[in-house]
Amino acid sequence: MARLMDPARRTILRDAAGVGIACGVYGVSFGVLAVAAGASVAQAMALSLLVFTGASQFAFVGVIASGGGAAAAVAPALMLAARNGIYGLSLAPVLTGSRLARLLQSQLVIDESTAMAQAQDSPERARTAFLFTGLSVLLFWNAGTLAGALAGGEIGDPRDYGMDAMFPAAFLALLSPQLRRPGAPRAAVIGALIAAALISITPPGVPIVAAIGALIPAGFAARRMVAA
Repeated sequence: MARLMDPARRTILRDAAGVGIACGVYGVSFGVLAVAAGASVAQAMALSLLVFTGASQFAFVGVIASGGGAAAAVAPALMLAARNGIYGLSLAPVLTGSRLARLLQSQLVIDESTAMAQAQDSPERARTAFLFTGLSVLLFWNAGTLAGALAGGEIGDPRDYGMDAMFPAAFLALLSPQLRRPGAPRAAVIGALIAAALISITPPGVPIVAAIGALIPAGFAARRMVAA
């Protein structure tokens, strides 16, 4: 009881709830767009529960909605999800318990839970922030997805409301903070040029996958900058 009354702990719980609610609102849009792309309510919920990384989910559904196949949709989704593996390395001290416990906790390794954990000044608070933020986002994100998926059929075509703009808006929101990293602006420009060159001559989803090639010259440029 005393631990629950700790001001720092109360702040963590409050912030975790706020992050979860915000993600839940965003999850509504995913549910609507997933159903509009042809997914059933059950399929939309499976994506949110099992994949549980918004960027990858939007990438997958976005390619499917534009007419791309499953293979083309999976590639960019996996690339976006790869960052969670890197997060897991930094969160290794936070994931405690048996192997099964750590496996279950790893499902909560996302942008929000990682950021909350890394912002704490002690291992105990980091673990509290990670668990409560991850569980809060998991709960509200799936609740939002369900609400959006159920309402999707009643709303009609999301393009009538401009909701199709959420896909590019989501990617721009993910991209903008990364542009401050060495080599990132060059990767963004080269990737955009590759995608623009291929978008009219290749099937949907292929330009996105091909744009990943921009990471190669950008990576060499970043290494040279760091060495200098």
